[in-house]
Amino acid sequence: MRTGPTNPELSNLIVDLKRLSIEQNKKIWKRIAKDLEKPARSRRIINLVKIDKYAKDDEIVIVPGKVLAGGDLTKKTTVAAYQFSGSAMEKINRIGKAISIKELMQQNPKGAKVRILG
Repeated sequence: MRTGPTNPELSNLIVDLKRLSIEQNKKIWKRIAKDLEKPARSRRIINLVKIDKYAKDDEIVIVPGKVLAGGDLTKKTTVAAYQFSGSAMEKINRIGKAISIKELMQQNPKGAKVRILG
């Protein structure tokens, strides 16, 4: 029997994402919620080298999982994720900006010009 995430913070984030999806009529938030509902071992884990390869300058990228510090970021990119390793956050903040998914929801409720990586 599937129970979903047991972390109350993650459960609240998923509920907020679904609510925002309905309020704004934007499927991107529902897609992120669906990805975060997966078991931890199935969630996305992405290194900075992949973000750097696929993201453009001044773009907003969202990772429904964890960002690790493998590689470097050379583009001024805003990266939103559920989790960051400490060194990944430092590397991102040198050039771009690392924010939580919750912050992105508040800053950009319509989800305009946001790319999902994973």
